[in-house]
Amino acid sequence: MPRATRVSRLTGLLASVLLLTATAVACGSSDSDSDSSSSGSTGSSASAGAFPVTIAHKYGSTTVKSEPKRIVTVGLTDQDAVLALGKVPVGTTEWVGGYKGAVGPWAQDKLGGAAAPTVLKDTGTGPQVEKIAALRPDLILAVYSGLTKAQYESLSKFAPVVAQPKQYNDYGVPWQRQTDEIGQALGKAAEARTLVSGVEARFAAAKKEHPAFAKSTAVMATPYEGVFVYGSEDPRSRLLSDLGFALPKDLDKAIGDQFGANISKERYDLLDQGVAVWIVPDTTAAVAKLHGDPIYGDLNVVKQGREVFVKETSDYGNAVSLSTVLSIPYVLDRLVPQLAAAVDGKPATKVGQPAS
Repeated sequence: MPRATRVSRLTGLLASVLLLTATAVACGSSDSDSDSSSSGSTGSSASAGAFPVTIAHKYGSTTVKSEPKRIVTVGLTDQDAVLALGKVPVGTTEWVGGYKGAVGPWAQDKLGGAAAPTVLKDTGTGPQVEKIAALRPDLILAVYSGLTKAQYESLSKFAPVVAQPKQYNDYGVPWQRQTDEIGQALGKAAEARTLVSGVEARFAAAKKEHPAFAKSTAVMATPYEGVFVYGSEDPRSRLLSDLGFALPKDLDKAIGDQFGANISKERYDLLDQGVAVWIVPDTTAAVAKLHGDPIYGDLNVVKQGREVFVKETSDYGNAVSLSTVLSIPYVLDRLVPQLAAAVDGKPATKVGQPAS
């Protein structure tokens, strides 16, 4: 599935859900009491007094009454925060990478010897309700998602569901907020805040080492059905803004209230920034095709060698797309040197590719 697309619709499964609720572990969006004899946990228990906890979201609020043991992540990147907090989900939703358990290399050590989660495929029709129910979850996380109200109501029939925050576009929750909310749901709010602070320190160190970032602009794009640019609420764009770069002034005006959108050739000015970061299928033919476009190829960002290319299907590309509390340090080790080469003011400087 192209990175520019997301899943957001559930069709034809409500009847199946109604049949499954009789055997479901929990009932209603505010109930997390369940038989958790088979647990995905490997880490420490929740903080004392952490439950019950109520978390507001796009469709109201959900109360988690007690420490969840069987967690399913419907949010496309939520598994990393769960793993970072010492829990192993019983089910994850696969978006990119094809990794066992939908656990990338930056997170695999967090399994701690536990079995890899059951993977729920991203089919483009919404959550796989029957398979989720069969996992007997006592908590369903859909923080980084485009969950619809109908999907939320369907899933809530057999477990508490924490949906995406209403303050952001679908698939637009910042990684910090994602980590904090999942920390609350797991009874580990303080631990989540510590994790967030640690990654924020990595960003601060990179900005201090490379003051040129704060003096430059940047854009994140992909050659999907023409040119697709990511808006300010997309986690990929936030990688750039968190490093100090300013995003194009008219970016969100051009794409509307979405995480990103295709732009016409008349708006290629959005690409002519201090740095253009491209997520591409490969770093040879795809780049040649981009440069073969006479309009794009004539932009200063191209002529002055200020492009960064990230291979979409590499571990690096997958980590960029996920942009989680666990994948971001992995990304920064690779992206920061590329960005530094792009903004050094010397067109002859080659922006290289990470060794791995």
